[in-house]
Amino acid sequence: MPIHETLKKSIPDAMRAHDEVRLRTLRSLVTAMTNEVVAKKRKPDEFLTDDEALAVIKRAANQRKDSIEQFTKAARLDLVEPEQLELAILESYLPTLMSHEEIEVIAKAKMAELGVSSSAEAGKLTGTLMKELKGKADGALVKVVVDSLLAQ
Repeated sequence: MPIHETLKKSIPDAMRAHDEVRLRTLRSLVTAMTNEVVAKKRKPDEFLTDDEALAVIKRAANQRKDSIEQFTKAARLDLVEPEQLELAILESYLPTLMSHEEIEVIAKAKMAELGVSSSAEAGKLTGTLMKELKGKADGALVKVVVDSLLAQ
């Protein structure tokens, strides 16, 4: 069953459980996915593919992370907690991302394969890695790994 459909069918369960945070999060996700379907010029009752749905979930998770950062800077800790709860729910639908060590192993292999040895070629290596690790690794972490490998 596609992720979009699974999320839609999870709403009644959250209602029955009186889980307001999960219900609010699922409703906002399903709305965002419906908006994405319409933006892609399809009928609103169609479902997104899993890749498209994951992109919407990642976008929503990034929005929550940005909100948490902004609320923390503004010392609005009362607003941070609900965002963190929603972020935890969103992340439960995302695949687990690769660790620093796992990325480093792949990056070293790609460095040897592409013959990259200087920091001037960091963009080439990062671009290649991002294509290969799309959806499996955080882009910021990939950049950190590449920079640390080329600084040695």
